[in-house]
Amino acid sequence: MNNFTDIKLKRNNLDIYVIRKAILNSITENIYRFTGDLLDIGCGKMPYRDYVLKHSKVKSYVGLDIEMALEYDASVKPDFTWDGETMPFENESFDCALGTEVLEHCPEPAIILKEVYRVLKPEGIFFFTVPFLWNLHEVPNDEYRYTPFSLERHLKNAGFNEIEIKATGGWHASMAQMLGLWARRSPMSKKKRKYLSVALKPIINYLMKKDKSSQVSFKEGQMITGLYGTAKK
Repeated sequence: MNNFTDIKLKRNNLDIYVIRKAILNSITENIYRFTGDLLDIGCGKMPYRDYVLKHSKVKSYVGLDIEMALEYDASVKPDFTWDGETMPFENESFDCALGTEVLEHCPEPAIILKEVYRVLKPEGIFFFTVPFLWNLHEVPNDEYRYTPFSLERHLKNAGFNEIEIKATGGWHASMAQMLGLWARRSPMSKKKRKYLSVALKPIINYLMKKDKSSQVSFKEGQMITGLYGTAKK
């Protein structure tokens, strides 16, 4: 079972349920835009490859990761690696690009985004997700938490247009995510973790049903779990 694309709320996945459900939903919402040759940037073990190939018009799925990237699955290797400066592709090589939870790990996001822009064909689409409310991870290679305003600026500076950015979750999802992270990742005894996981599961389920990310606007005081969107070359 792929617990990125077949994810159900369970006692032992309260920490990842909210974010993975949101990413899958955002991909599903935009999958009609994925066509032809797709580049997965910072691909890791390419957890969305089969889902994208099955539900979109993508014909070729290419995974790219940084040299010496953290290995999530020894049985899955990227198709290409790169040095973080120049992607090993000709200009205008891909119809679309996918970057899920990767830009926060890029020390120089301008370089990455300009390279994405370079290898996309004219009218090519770049789909992205980034976290906002998340614990430190892959330290020390955890660089940024983007607001929608900074992310839009970076994309514009790289040359992209028709930029659409949305929230993966609002206040209710944010609370659900924090409760899940607290129960599953904060220091505590196994007995306490088990008890809290059982007690918080229905609360998290309730909060997720209440959350309406589609209604989130980026105004003063708004809380968000993360961001997703598209940008066109």
